[in-house]
Amino acid sequence: MPASPTFFADMPADAAIPVQCVDQGKLESALAGLSETERRFAEAQDFKAKSGSLALLCDPSGALGRVLFGLGEATSPARTPLLPGRLARQLPAGNYRLEGDLDDPRLAALAFVLGGYRFDAYRKANGVAPILAPPDDLDAGSLSTIAAGLYLARDLINTPANDLGPAELADAATALAGEFGGAVSITEGDDLARGFPLIHAVGDGSERRPRLIDLTWGKAGAPKITLVGKGVVFDTGGLDIKPASGMALMKKDMGGAAAVLGLARMIMASSLPVRLRVLIPAVENAISGRAFRPGDVLTSRKGLTVEIGNTDAEGRLVLADALALADEDEPDTLICMATLTGAARVALGPDIAPFYTGDDDLAGQVSQAATAEADPVWRLPLWPAYDAWLSSPVADVNHIANNGFAGSIVAALFLNRFVEKTVRFAHFDIFGWAPEARPAVPKGGEAQAIRALFHALTEHHSTE
Repeated sequence: MPASPTFFADMPADAAIPVQCVDQGKLESALAGLSETERRFAEAQDFKAKSGSLALLCDPSGALGRVLFGLGEATSPARTPLLPGRLARQLPAGNYRLEGDLDDPRLAALAFVLGGYRFDAYRKANGVAPILAPPDDLDAGSLSTIAAGLYLARDLINTPANDLGPAELADAATALAGEFGGAVSITEGDDLARGFPLIHAVGDGSERRPRLIDLTWGKAGAPKITLVGKGVVFDTGGLDIKPASGMALMKKDMGGAAAVLGLARMIMASSLPVRLRVLIPAVENAISGRAFRPGDVLTSRKGLTVEIGNTDAEGRLVLADALALADEDEPDTLICMATLTGAARVALGPDIAPFYTGDDDLAGQVSQAATAEADPVWRLPLWPAYDAWLSSPVADVNHIANNGFAGSIVAALFLNRFVEKTVRFAHFDIFGWAPEARPAVPKGGEAQAIRALFHALTEHHSTE
């Protein structure tokens, strides 16, 4: 993985170039506060404070002395506290500070850092990125903790599958654990068949052997948080093979694993007083003589027999075994993250991650945190009537429904069967990808919902 960058400039904020954020409704007063020369530069660039607009103003020496950044109207749909993230892709190299009509100074600074992410592992870096000097009243360390977790997850998702197989994903988890004094145990290859038969069956078709990655960190006796992430490093669809267009982004099918590792990094770096466990079933869904087949009946770790309705619904199978293991430990909180269904994208689009939980308190905490962090999620129902759609004439359960309805809900209901003891359980059906750039999110891999989850978990465990 690329080395972690320096997120903030090590200098006093008042020594950096000011970026004045201007509400469109306050444009006249903002311009009135400028020097005559600065006003002329702004007028020459026709600066109207429209959302995302920029004006570069020179000082008397001819150097860049001030930047005006438009926020747009207060009621504009484009207005978001993360809008300053666009600056990291618009400004020339230099050290900057944010000031003016900021909706949320903390989120503005974080957005600047997140918007400046670049994945340059396979190409020459494109110049020097601008860097922010945060004001003294912001905790740059806590913002850096969040940014480092997001950067890790983005790097993992963006790495192509030829360089990120199950072994490399295990290496990334091991390196992360080593950085913070955690431990990792790995169950690999045919050893999986004895305890994790669904993981073994899905990964057995690939020459790159499957693994169950089990990372632990923190003091015994502390409240237990377990994170489970889908680690399908590439998904061909198996024998129910995807078309070429469906495979184009399948390097991101380990986005759930990347997300939980990014969240784990935040938790460990902030020394949250918990006992953390991260479980990642790492597999490649490939085609060979060993590949599992439609119509097969497999026995899960939990003992439930599962009829295979479609080999392209492999993610819920590997998660089922991992969730069963997690539930045996009865954690205080269990979070599952997976790039699981296209139905979730049809329902909510690429920007919003649906989540499912039977715990209203947990749902409320996550929803409030998502609003506070501008990290959008939406609770969808575990509609019990749809559970009947998973019935099978030959096994305890089929892992898909055959009617094409409510695919994300049905997948969540299937996973729910493997969690019986844990009350605080939530499943997130993330996209793991930004198809186009957003203010704090460059195009490419993205770990949705982990800022919201980190906020919620921190709040919950700081009040215990």
